[in-house]
Amino acid sequence: MTTNTVLLLILSAVAAFGLSYYQYLCKAKNKSKIYLFLAFLRFLSVFGILLLLINPIITRKKFEVEKTPLPIVMDNSSSIIDLKATEAGLEVYKKLISNSAIQEKFDVASYQFDSEFALSDKFDFKGRQSNFEEVSKNLKSIYKNKSYPAILITDGNQTSGNDYVYSFDASNKVYPLVLGDTTTFLDLKISQLNVNKYAFHKNKFPVEVFLNYSGTKSVTANFSISQGNSVLNRQSITFSPSKRSAIINVLLPANNVGLQIFKASVSSKESEKNSYNNTKNFAVEIIDQKSEIAIVSSINHPDIGALKRAIETNAQRKVTIVKPNDIKSLQNYNVLILYQPTIDFKSVFENNKTAGINTFIITGTNTDFGFLNQQQNNLVFRMSSQKEDYLAEFNPQFNLFATDNIGFENFPPLQSAFGTITTNGNVNVLLSSRIRNIATGAPLLAYAENEGRRTAYLLGENIWKWRMQNHLDNQSFEKFDVFVDKTIQYLVSDNSRKSLVVNHESFYNSGEAIEITAQYFNKNFELDEKARLTISVTNAVTKQTKNYDLLKTNNAFKVNLDGLSSGKYTFAVKELVSRTTYNGYFEVLDFDIEKQFVNPDLTKLNQLAAETQGKTYLPNQTDLLIQNLLQDTAYTATQKEITAKSPLIDWMFLLILLAVLFATEWFVRKYNGLV
Repeated sequence: MTTNTVLLLILSAVAAFGLSYYQYLCKAKNKSKIYLFLAFLRFLSVFGILLLLINPIITRKKFEVEKTPLPIVMDNSSSIIDLKATEAGLEVYKKLISNSAIQEKFDVASYQFDSEFALSDKFDFKGRQSNFEEVSKNLKSIYKNKSYPAILITDGNQTSGNDYVYSFDASNKVYPLVLGDTTTFLDLKISQLNVNKYAFHKNKFPVEVFLNYSGTKSVTANFSISQGNSVLNRQSITFSPSKRSAIINVLLPANNVGLQIFKASVSSKESEKNSYNNTKNFAVEIIDQKSEIAIVSSINHPDIGALKRAIETNAQRKVTIVKPNDIKSLQNYNVLILYQPTIDFKSVFENNKTAGINTFIITGTNTDFGFLNQQQNNLVFRMSSQKEDYLAEFNPQFNLFATDNIGFENFPPLQSAFGTITTNGNVNVLLSSRIRNIATGAPLLAYAENEGRRTAYLLGENIWKWRMQNHLDNQSFEKFDVFVDKTIQYLVSDNSRKSLVVNHESFYNSGEAIEITAQYFNKNFELDEKARLTISVTNAVTKQTKNYDLLKTNNAFKVNLDGLSSGKYTFAVKELVSRTTYNGYFEVLDFDIEKQFVNPDLTKLNQLAAETQGKTYLPNQTDLLIQNLLQDTAYTATQKEITAKSPLIDWMFLLILLAVLFATEWFVRKYNGLV
């Protein structure tokens, strides 16, 4: 307390004493014990009120001992079962968690991880993934700005996430406790298989397979790819202690349309501890034909090459560049991209009136806008001979199809003639234009549909600069190419717009996320966020059906079907109010990534320990780990002094005491006839 506060308290005590003396003792002829008691009560009451008015700050100090955190993290993935290390893992965990010296020195916390990280002291070893990145990320968050050791009880085999060797905080030691037999066993393994999801009928599609070998002697392995009872490819590969991997590239024929299931396998005459990783199923959807797109242009421009590259990143598309006078038959194409049309395009427009092919019209500084006004009526152009640069502005209300803003506002301007552009009829604008900071209200990228025919308009040249800018921003062309592909997909489709649009894959690997998304549009083709969507999933063999609700996300509805066993499934998505239904199918391939391992990954765990200045231990070295932790002087408990300051008026019991004092004084006076 300050000196002023102490003086005020003294004055308060004197004032309270004086007032109580004056009221009960000064004029009293008989200074009995009753008067003395009443004077004492009055003194306490008055002094308490004055004390509250002064409201001094009360300071209290206490000491706390803070122990060093010790997170013990158990690998809960199913690979621990496959390596027959569950008993060893539980025994090690119990020895650590029950050690009284460890409990006394450290603040022990028990966690588990598989695909996710959680606080737990019970483990079932049924996790379908091993994500070490979740461990490092959560430990950094929980023990932020603290120095601590961490014990990681695991086999070290990672199946998802970034490489964990450099994910952990290098300033905090990690002690991996390795589960599983570290003895090297002979093992042949298909470590990775790369194949496109789609192929085209009567073509050949490539398959790339990575094989790995561990063992101490030379073996000859037989590799094959089969479909049903037919073997499509067979070859022999020799492995040795010096040659532990091989890459096989195979071209397979796409003879049948639809989803085709294949099996890659590798084997030898030697017996193996784990044969599950010798096979891998994969699927390819065979498409009947490609989409043929013609880019029609009478001039050379970088936009043409950029569009061709962007479109052909989708293997279902084939682009042909042709001059307007060289087209013999429009029936060979699914989409026409008319680049800066002039009077030379007259025959193309005339023939397309009969062919009815969807078009993508791109204008620029060489476009004949008078001619274009005569050939279409979706947009009306009133343009001058002056050139202008137009920046893009994304329309978040666009709902013709699902698309994201890939940074259009930051892209370089497109160049076209200066003038006014007005829409006529049902035109959906994805990008509007602005000149510097002034919005023109005119479209820059728009879509129209009349009597089943679809047309897209890009009103400016130099879109190649957009593709380059997108690569500079993301080190990839992917986002721009996907954006272009969605426009082409809109034009390729001849179907009228559906109110219920469902997106899903034709096949999923067992253990992977199985997500199905859907969008429901009302009669005005606006996204209905209040729609109620359900999905029923039926196993094609057992006929067992499960029902789920689709949950609302940012611009769609989504359901997660994780946990489905391998097999073929049919499903139906239904909007409950309108009864609109979408039917589809998918297949879950038999593949358990946690069964691919025959040994713990001792090499990576040693690297992790070295990176964090820790040390790797085996289960029979648990006592040594405990001893080293107890002897490490870097982890000692710290005593903290905690000072708590609180104003006296916050003390509720003082208010209660004052009420009791006043009540007692009144009852005593009443009882003795002094009231």
